[in-house]
Amino acid sequence: MTYPNGKLSEEKVFKDPVHRYIHVRDKLIWDLIGTAEFQRLRRIKQLGTTYLTFHGAEHSRFTHSMGVYEIVRRIVDDVFKGRPEWDDSERMVSLCAALLHDLGHGPFSHSFEKVFHLDHEDYTRAIILGDTEVNRVLRVMGEDFPKKVAEVIAKTYANKQVVSLISSQIDADRMDYLQRDAYYTGVSYGHFDMERILRVMRPREDQVVIKQSGMHAVEDYIMSRYQMYWQVYFHPVTRSAEVILTKILHRAMQLYRDKYKFILEPIHFYSIFNGEMPLQDYLKLDESIIMFYFQAWQEEQDAILSDLCKRFINRNLFQYIEFNPTNEEMMKLMELTVLFKKAGIDPEYYLVVDSSSDLPYDFYRPGEEEERLPIHLIRSNGDIRELSRESEIVDAISGKRRTDHKLYFPMDLIEDFTLKRNVKKKILELLKLAK
Repeated sequence: MTYPNGKLSEEKVFKDPVHRYIHVRDKLIWDLIGTAEFQRLRRIKQLGTTYLTFHGAEHSRFTHSMGVYEIVRRIVDDVFKGRPEWDDSERMVSLCAALLHDLGHGPFSHSFEKVFHLDHEDYTRAIILGDTEVNRVLRVMGEDFPKKVAEVIAKTYANKQVVSLISSQIDADRMDYLQRDAYYTGVSYGHFDMERILRVMRPREDQVVIKQSGMHAVEDYIMSRYQMYWQVYFHPVTRSAEVILTKILHRAMQLYRDKYKFILEPIHFYSIFNGEMPLQDYLKLDESIIMFYFQAWQEEQDAILSDLCKRFINRNLFQYIEFNPTNEEMMKLMELTVLFKKAGIDPEYYLVVDSSSDLPYDFYRPGEEEERLPIHLIRSNGDIRELSRESEIVDAISGKRRTDHKLYFPMDLIEDFTLKRNVKKKILELLKLAK
């Protein structure tokens, strides 16, 4: 069926717990939602292992991507439309980039990327530009249209105003995931007045700015983001699950390279274990596939792989203590490594330092490699000022990176009654858990 002017004969709506409704009138957007590559995002959780900490956090990359699209649609159709500083010919590239910005995420996203040294943004561009359903749908708008969408996501698009809609320090991506993740985890930290922020957004040359009257709403947004990172995203229990997840993948890859004979051969991992991951192989991986292997690997003869998979599947996670990587603490870690080996506990898989770090807000500093798109306020006289120059709250946290280190270990193995008493005692003393 064809539709006049690229519009559906009737608007489609998706009921959404965060935005109430997500509206689709453009045939191009409707067709993109129906592609195999976009539907795959239903099978990838937005928050990875966080569901093992906050049991409601089962939402997907699909729901988040739809939310980002809806926020950008509201901005370009309601807030920016008719303003001379906004070029309405950029509307479709903005909507498509918003919808597809997370298309390349893999199973358990960031943990998976860390183990195999991948970048989901590379795969996002590969899907958009490659031999895919998404590419074929986008090319309806012109042969160069997929390239434009990929450039927006890569932040290389000529119109930086469009880029800032989905990639800046106050973009549609962050505004959706903060509210959505807060809703599904059941916490209050991620809530802020998005309606107010949208009302005071204005297009200006190569950026999106905020009317100064909306500064307090933006302050609330930044503090919400700060709290979500430390109370939800970097939660130590979630990180414990991520540690075990990454160690399972490391162990499986090591066994494969050592020619270990699996009961269930990891055929879906062959290419990535061999150091390459073609797009078509990558697209076959989702969390249902990963969990299938973890479920089966509980029965493997390799004791480490079997144990780690049982821990992940049954939520028998590692315990943790605070760890400050000073010289003294590093010496203790070395001593613990020796003791773990004496106890028959492989420290490579069972004694892990994990670090989390976040920079809540910053502005661009000349000479630094990482480009930042700061938040700018526009005064009533038309002058533009960077947010931290006007807000004492934001100024207090600008450029201040917070880092947290924890040491993870399996307490049940340490407390095993078969363990040599003197070894167990020394381990517990070093962990400051002696009873």
